[in-house]
Parts: sequence; C-alpha cells; structure tokens
Amino acid sequence: MALDGLLLHKLQENLSQMTPMKINKCSQVSEHEMLFYIRSKAKNCKLMISTHSQYNRINLTNENYQSPAVAGNFGMVLRKYIDGGMIISIRQLGLDRILDFEIIAYDDLSDPHTYHLYVELMGKYANLVLVENNRIIDALKRIPPFENNIRPIFPGMEFTLPTQFEKKDPFLEEDFNCDESLSKQFHGFSPLLSREFIYRLHNHESFRDIMNELENSESLYVYEKENQFHCIELKHLHSSFSVYPLMRGFDVVYYHAQEKERIREQSGDLYKVVKKELHKNTSKLKKLKETLALANDCDHYRIYGDLLYAYSYQYPQKMEAVDLEDFETGQMIHIPLDVKYDIKYNAKKYYQKYKKSKTAQIEVAKQIDLCEKEIEYFTLLQSQLEYASFDDAKEIRSELEKNGYLRIQKNIRKPKKNALPHFITLNFKGNNIYIGKNNLQNDYLTFHFARKEDWWFHTLDYHGAHVIVQCDELSEEIIRTCAMLASYYSQGKDSSSVPVAYTKIKNLKKAKGKAIGQALMNSYKTIYIDPDEKKVIELLDTYKK
Repeated sequence: MALDGLLLHKLQENLSQMTPMKINKCSQVSEHEMLFYIRSKAKNCKLMISTHSQYNRINLTNENYQSPAVAGNFGMVLRKYIDGGMIISIRQLGLDRILDFEIIAYDDLSDPHTYHLYVELMGKYANLVLVENNRIIDALKRIPPFENNIRPIFPGMEFTLPTQFEKKDPFLEEDFNCDESLSKQFHGFSPLLSREFIYRLHNHESFRDIMNELENSESLYVYEKENQFHCIELKHLHSSFSVYPLMRGFDVVYYHAQEKERIREQSGDLYKVVKKELHKNTSKLKKLKETLALANDCDHYRIYGDLLYAYSYQYPQKMEAVDLEDFETGQMIHIPLDVKYDIKYNAKKYYQKYKKSKTAQIEVAKQIDLCEKEIEYFTLLQSQLEYASFDDAKEIRSELEKNGYLRIQKNIRKPKKNALPHFITLNFKGNNIYIGKNNLQNDYLTFHFARKEDWWFHTLDYHGAHVIVQCDELSEEIIRTCAMLASYYSQGKDSSSVPVAYTKIKNLKKAKGKAIGQALMNSYKTIYIDPDEKKVIELLDTYKK
C-alpha cells in the first residue's frame, strides 16, 4: 500500500486548483505529521502531510488532530518562517513523488521572502525540507553527511533533488515492452499500477483509455482485504472494494491506522503501564494459584501432628524420620522430622504448618480475587486503547492517574473538573445515539446521562463500548445499527456473529467491586451481528454530530 507518482499527480492537480492558499497555522501533530491550517477561496481547510515510512501521504482532511503538549523542532521552524505566508504554486517534479510548494512570506521587517517547501513522499525516505535560495533552512528528518554523503539534508547545506531516472512520460508516450514492468519504463508507475495496466491491456483495453480514466478520476478505490488503493478500479485484484472521494479516501485508509501510532507517541507510557500491569498480574495469578493448591493440601500436616503426639512417649530420642500406624486406615505413614527437635516439638511444628495453610487458603483466595479483577480491568483498558481516539486516551490516562497507576503529569493542561467525557454522538434519522469508548464515558452515559426509558446496547462475552439510543420506538434498523456500533467498538471487532445484549436503562445497576462503568442486567434480549468497518465509517461520516 503506497502512494505512486500518478496518484500524487491527481492530488497535486486538486491542490493546485486551490492556490493561492494562505497558511494560517502550522502544527506538528506527531513525529512524522505536519498539519497546515489554510484558507483558500474564502474557505478554511486542513492539509495533512505525513512522512511516515508506511503511511506517507498528502491530503485535505476533516479529521481532528490533537497537538502535542510540546511542539516539535521542525514545527517551530515552519511557524517562524512561513506562518501567515501564501502558497502561490504547487508543482510536481515530473511524475516523481515530490511536490514543490512555493511560498511567499514576510519577516518581522515586512520584507518578502520566497521559500520552497519540498514534500518528498518516497516511503522510508519521505521527508519535508524547507529551502530558501537553494539553501536548506531545516528538514523534518535531518540526514547529516556522515549518514549519506551523496544527498545530505542538513541546515545550511545546498539542496539537491534526488537522482532522476530516464523513463517515458505516460501522458505523452505509450510505446512499451509487454515483457517488462511498466514501472521500469514509465515515470509515476508503481508495481501495483503496472500490474493493473498489464491486466487491462491483456483484456483489450487501450493504454490511452486507461490513462484517461486515471486522469479524470476524482475517487479513491480502497481494497480493505488486499490493503491496496488507487484512483482507478484495480480489476486484477478480483476483490470487493469501497469508493470514496479522493481526499476523504486517504483519511479512511490512513487516519485510524496512524492515530494509534500518534497516541502511542504522545502517551507511550500509558500503553506500557497497561501492558506491564497486565503481565505482572497474570504472572502473579499463576503463582497465587500454585500457592493455594499447596495450602489446600494441608490435612496431612494435621495427621502428622496427631500421630506424633500420640506416639511421642515411644520415641523420646531425636530422629530424622519415623514410621507410624494411621488410626483410621491402619496403614504405616512415613513422617519426616527435624533432627534438631524431639517428637513433641516436631508435632507442634506440623500443627503450625496446618494452621498457617488454613489461614493461607482464606488470604490467598482473597488475593486471587483481587488479582483476577486487576487482570479484567487492565484487559478492558487494553481493548479500549485499541479503538481509542486521542481524547479517549487522555481520559484513560486520567483514570490511571486517579487510581495511582501513573504519576500525575506536571505542566500539562488538565481538563476542568466538571468537564464531560468526549463520547461520540450520532443523530441517526432523528434518533440520538451515544457511544462511550472507555470507562469514564461508559459510566457517565449509562448512570448519569441516560434516561430510564432509553435503550442500552453492549456486547456479551466481550469488553466494549456502551451504546445508548434515545428513541420512541425501537425499530429493527435502529437495533441493528446500535448493535453494529457496539460490536465494532469491542474486543469482538474482528469476530463474526458477535452477541449484543440490549435492554432499557432501568434494568441496569452498577456492578459493585468492579471497574467504573461496568453494569449488571436484570433482563435483556440478544442479537447476533457481524461487525462491518465500512458500515461504521459510513455511519460516522453521515450522522456524526
């Protein structure tokens, strides 16, 4: 799954139609991502540029991005030089995966400067480089001369473009060798697109017709199973696909995938703590169960003590072991002794072991119960982090800080005490649907926000979201929609026939001794449903408030 030169050409055409664009703000939202808040033709937009090795891209986005508490170095450089500047042109260097943003900005003395922001989207070599007068001001990824003496990227050095290869322009020429990959003959072709062209050519489509289809396309065809996409249908994959508007398609493909990395980057200790606590308690539970098994096998200590006291007058001397007849079975029992003590004192020691084991049975059972609750709690948090947004992750962090698992971060802006959790709200055909994706959101929605006659949906046998719907009549369409959302935001997301329970709020009560947000049901109905990511994305795009 990679961006090729011809797909970038389509993106460049779309962006060029918006020039000139004023840069209102530059924000480095992660180690690899820059977000530009721009204004074009009396409309505010957000332009995302990612230089991630797998998720590198450029597209207009409507998604919300959380800026980190501390701005990145390159983000500060862009703010200094091009904030408030005007993007007057965006051109692609041939059909390579390089865009040149020409920007005019003014310094503190109101003198104009012309800058070039080079966007290089070449897989693991993806980069952003700010240049003035062919001298590098700075880059998102600095490459000093000792790492690459052919093309170093370092402040103050002369900027050079990557080596250009002699290939044909597919918009001007169409002669090719069928026995060789088109990616080796034409600029802008990826191996994926080359295979598609070869397939179509063998099925009697002309090279020029395919190029015209590509040039006129304004959609992105996404193949989820194959993890591929392009702006034309990839017929050679023989698979189902989804079609999105070009810019929106990139958000669908990349936003949630890179969001997890973004959250990990800004809240890395959060994931580590959850994983560490889960591993610690899992190991502890195993040892506790072994200890309990030994404690339960303690009756023989009492028997040893009884026999030693009964026969102590026959063995006044100190011994290493003794064989005595059991009162009940008549069998001989071999009893190890501590040679340092007499028979009576050894009997006393066995009684102490017996008493200690009986006490351990009670205390270790309590510890096992606590440990199992901890495992359940951190398993729940781990599953919530899998589909958490940045706001969801912040609320999970706040919960862990409150419970003493994480140190409270200093010099970080905290939410107001009475601030409401960031739950998802949909207006589905006149009915409000609310989705809680962590413990704080679930607790608030279920036990504080919802009315007694509202309906509540939750997966059975899986940790997941609480889904609340306010409606006069619970139709089959609403049931299936809410069940779909509940199954998608749960541990059963990748399963089929996920059981989802639904009942009225009045049939719920808080689960005592459990994590915040967990509920018990008096009565409920069940529906089985297959989670469908495509349908959930469509629901969020169409009905999200």
